[in-house]
Amino acid sequence: MIRLQPIKTNCASLKLLALLVLCVCASPKRAGAVPSFARQTGMACAACHTVFPELTPFGREFKLNGYVLDNIRQVTGIDTADRQTLAINSIPPVSAMLQVSYTHTSKALPDSTLPGALAKDGEVLFPQQVSLFYAGKIADELGAFMQLTYDGAADHFGFDNTDIRYAHHLSFGGPNANDHHMILGLTLNNNPTVQDVWNTTPAWGFPYSGSNVAPGQIASAQIDGRLGQSVAGLGVYVWLDDHFYAELTGYTPAVVGGAHPLDSTQSNVAHGLSPYWRLAYEARWDRNSVSVGTYGIQTKVHPGNGTALQGPTDEYKDIAVDGQYQFIGEDHLATVLATYIHEKQSLNASVFDQFAANTSDTLKTYKLTGEYSYQRHIGGSLGYFSTTGSTDTLLYAAAPVVGSATNSPDTKGYIAEVNYLPWLNVKLQLQYVGYQKFNGLKTNYDGTGRNASDNNTLYGLVWVNF
Repeated sequence: MIRLQPIKTNCASLKLLALLVLCVCASPKRAGAVPSFARQTGMACAACHTVFPELTPFGREFKLNGYVLDNIRQVTGIDTADRQTLAINSIPPVSAMLQVSYTHTSKALPDSTLPGALAKDGEVLFPQQVSLFYAGKIADELGAFMQLTYDGAADHFGFDNTDIRYAHHLSFGGPNANDHHMILGLTLNNNPTVQDVWNTTPAWGFPYSGSNVAPGQIASAQIDGRLGQSVAGLGVYVWLDDHFYAELTGYTPAVVGGAHPLDSTQSNVAHGLSPYWRLAYEARWDRNSVSVGTYGIQTKVHPGNGTALQGPTDEYKDIAVDGQYQFIGEDHLATVLATYIHEKQSLNASVFDQFAANTSDTLKTYKLTGEYSYQRHIGGSLGYFSTTGSTDTLLYAAAPVVGSATNSPDTKGYIAEVNYLPWLNVKLQLQYVGYQKFNGLKTNYDGTGRNASDNNTLYGLVWVNF
C-alpha cells in the first residue's frame, strides 16, 4: 500500500528543525533557493550557506545528518501490520548547475604546434561546467549528494563529487539516558574530503571555482585533489555532542567514466586499501563558530602512464592540520580558513620507471584565506597559497610552461576575488590569481623565458544553480 503523508518527527528532527528556524531567522530577508536541498527543506539557502558552497553551522549539521531533513510530503509504504516499508520525497530532489567562464593570462601560452607562435588569449568556456544533481533524502536516515558533470574544457561527461550517507541518532548517559547525543554515520564517496563539513579541506576549500585552462603548478599532494573520482571509499563517522567529529574511511581504486579496464593507459592508480582519517572539534557561541582539526591519508599508487600496474608502488603519507573561524551576523559575515598539508613520498615505482630521480621526496602545502560578505549580496576573499618540496630532476623536469628549470615544485602566490549575488542561487565572480614564484623561480622558471607573473590569471565566472 502506498500513501502520501507528511514526514514524521522525532526528538532529533525537532532539534534540527529548531536550529534551522534559528538560522533562518538570523538571516537577511533577501533569500533565494538552493535548488535540491531548498526544495526538500522548504527553506532559503541562507540556512545552510553563507555564500555557496561555504556551509553555516546548520549546513554542517544537515550534511552530518545525512541530508534527510525535509518539509515536503512523503511517499510512504506500509505492510499489513502497519509497519513502514517506504519513505521517499514525493518530489525528487533534483537540480542543475551552469558555469560560464572567461580566462585571461598575463602572457599567452605558446602555440601547441607552431614554434615561436602564441595561442589566442582570452578564452570563454560556454559552458565551463554543467552539472546535474540528486541531492537530498533517499529514505529515512539515508540521503545523498550525487553530481553528474560535463567538463567543457575536457569535453568529458561523468560522475563528479558524490557522497551517499546513512546517519543514525543515539542518546546515552546521565539519569535520563540523554545527557549525551551522537550521530553515528556511514559515508560512501569518491573523493577523500568530499564528505567533510568544513571548508578547510581540499574538496570544498577555497578557491571554490577557478580556471580550467590557465597553467597550473607542477605538484600537489595526493589528498589535495589527485585521487578525486578515481577511488571509492566506505567509512564510518561519529559526531558527538555537537562538538567532536571522528571518521575513518578506506578507499580502493575505481574505474572512472570510460576508463576501462584499469591498465597502463591510466596514471596515478591507487593500489590496495588507502586509509583516510579525520578528527575535528568545533565550538559555537552567539553568532560565532571555530573549529580545529587534523586529517590525512596513506596510499600506495602505481604511476601507470604507460607502465604496468604491478610490481613496486609509490607510497604517500599525507598529514594535515586545519582551522576555521566563522561569524554570521545580520549584515556582516566573515570567515577565516587555514590548512597545512605535509606529504612524505616514497617513490620506488617512479624511480624504477624513470619518472623520478629520488626514492624519497617531501611536499608541503599552506593555504590561508579570509572572506567577507555583506548581506550575502556582495563580498570578496583574499587567499595566500604556498607549495614547497624536494628538488627532483625527473619528477619536476624542465619543459615549456608546465616544467621547472630548477627541478623544483616551489610555487606561491595569492588569490583576490570579488563576488556579487543578485540572487542567492546566482553568483557573479571576478578572480585574480597572482604568482610570486612558479615551479621553482620568479623569472624564467621553465628555461624558455616564461616568468611566474606571465601565468597571472584574470578569471570571470557566471555560476547559476537552478
